[in-house]
Amino acid sequence: MKNLKRHSLLILSLLMFIPYIGASQQYSTPVQMPTQQNAIIVNDIIEATNYKTFFVDYCLNKINETASKEKWNEQKTKEITETVNFRNFRDAVYNLFAFHDEIELETLLKTYKKDKIYQTTNIMTTNKALNINLDIYARDIVKGKYIPNK
Repeated sequence: MKNLKRHSLLILSLLMFIPYIGASQQYSTPVQMPTQQNAIIVNDIIEATNYKTFFVDYCLNKINETASKEKWNEQKTKEITETVNFRNFRDAVYNLFAFHDEIELETLLKTYKKDKIYQTTNIMTTNKALNINLDIYARDIVKGKYIPNK
């Protein structure tokens, strides 16, 4: 009889905490983004560093590498290549600069515009988190996750 009471109490207490566990998993913090004014400066930084070109070249290299390895036909390679779009990746770049204030971003932009070497070896091409996100994005493109439904 004592065991039955203990088991009942244990089961009742477990059932009581399940809603709390479920509720705690529902709320996540949104990805940080720069302010509207800072986003304009970030867009200028993207232009000054030619990051879009770097992005497209990286994705095309992954596509060509996979196409030759898996012996894709020209039609499939072209179809996958056409899905490369920087707009799908822009939020990852914005997140990188979300924690910088306007003065820091302006200073960074001026440095990028002045120094040609700094343009090619910059925070976007050397940031580990952004590079991991870029690699994941490129792998998703290769897998066909961005092909529009026909």
